[in-house]
Amino acid sequence: MSIMIIAVFVLCYSMIALEHPLKIHKTASALIAAGLMWTLYSFASPDGIHHVVEQLTEKLAETAAIVFFLIGAMTIVEVTDSHGGFEIITSRIKATKLSSLLWVIGFITFFLSSILDNMTTTIVMVALMKNLLKHHHQRLFFAGVIVIAANAGGAWSPIGDVTTTMLWIGGQVTTLNIMKTTFLASIACTVVPLIMASFTLKGAVEGPDKIEGGGVNTTQFEKTVMFFMGMGSLIFVPVFKSITHLPPYLGILFALGVLWLTGNLLHRQKSAEEKEHLTLTRALRKIDMASVVFFIGILLAVATLSANGMLPALAQWLDVKLGNQTLIVIIIGMVSAVVDNIPLVAASMGMYPLAQFPPDSFLWEFMALCAGTGGSMLIIGSAAGVAAMGLEKIEFFWYAKRIGPLAAAGYFAGIATYILQYKMFH
Repeated sequence: MSIMIIAVFVLCYSMIALEHPLKIHKTASALIAAGLMWTLYSFASPDGIHHVVEQLTEKLAETAAIVFFLIGAMTIVEVTDSHGGFEIITSRIKATKLSSLLWVIGFITFFLSSILDNMTTTIVMVALMKNLLKHHHQRLFFAGVIVIAANAGGAWSPIGDVTTTMLWIGGQVTTLNIMKTTFLASIACTVVPLIMASFTLKGAVEGPDKIEGGGVNTTQFEKTVMFFMGMGSLIFVPVFKSITHLPPYLGILFALGVLWLTGNLLHRQKSAEEKEHLTLTRALRKIDMASVVFFIGILLAVATLSANGMLPALAQWLDVKLGNQTLIVIIIGMVSAVVDNIPLVAASMGMYPLAQFPPDSFLWEFMALCAGTGGSMLIIGSAAGVAAMGLEKIEFFWYAKRIGPLAAAGYFAGIATYILQYKMFH
């Protein structure tokens, strides 16, 4: 039965990759994969259906936490954009060449991702590009680079990437040490792709004829208020988590409620027709729910591989066959481009006890770097990639051909930088 589960996953994964030639929406493939894989697992489970239902409920809670967060973040970005709030940033970006703009966007994304998480940063920056670039094919390329920079920027910060956060909460890494030891490597993961992309990206920046979202009936005061409230809402989430220790999705939903109240108060004197395009209700209707449902399907499908022990078994098999920690972690990072890095890291945390591998040891630092950046090599290898895929309708093979090599070069440049730094100071 395990072979059948893997076969279903591979088949549906291939259908997702071949979405455009097959003309079958990726969401359908992801939902079918989730349904079939959990059904097959329920038939094969030696512990009975009740145990499978318990596992499914647990995985659903994990998936829902991510999806609620995604919906909240996308809605906040959408309502900020509808007020023309991003003009506050775009009006200050003076780059006239595409290559110069690429560097500006790359570094803004990198550092913003260390404060926010990589998925939220990607949503914000991809929305920003719609106000900076006219042509869709240029925005696609920039979206791919944003995914690389967001994942690299999140890897060196305890609150920037889910896997680094897991290691931080689990006690495998400490705040100052992980920032100090992986920062240069994360920079390399971003800079090398930017250098490579600069040689191929030619031409001048051509802005849109009309800024999307526009802020048609908004004053400068309203734009400023909603921009800072929107960005403040996103920055509030990691602060909320660190103070309350409650899940991030609760923080984003709370912030969304405050933003909703602010919008109601800000436009209370306007007629229904004037404020219709500015409301949170309209923003909720505009977010790409098909991509959100795709996210549910792909996360639940991968969760099956974790629930039935396949991913932990893969980690143990690598440990037995290879025995080289450096090589194992590099492979885990590469595998995370295909399957979710969260269960891979969780399995590794269970395999290597803290008594044997103490906090801030080579294994955990290197794991944070590789698991955080390896997913950039494929569009569905990270939450940031999936978010960008939904926002800009990025094709799987287009990303693999145009962005994948850049991400791979950055990934191995980061590995080389980390190992060199480690050998110099240890």
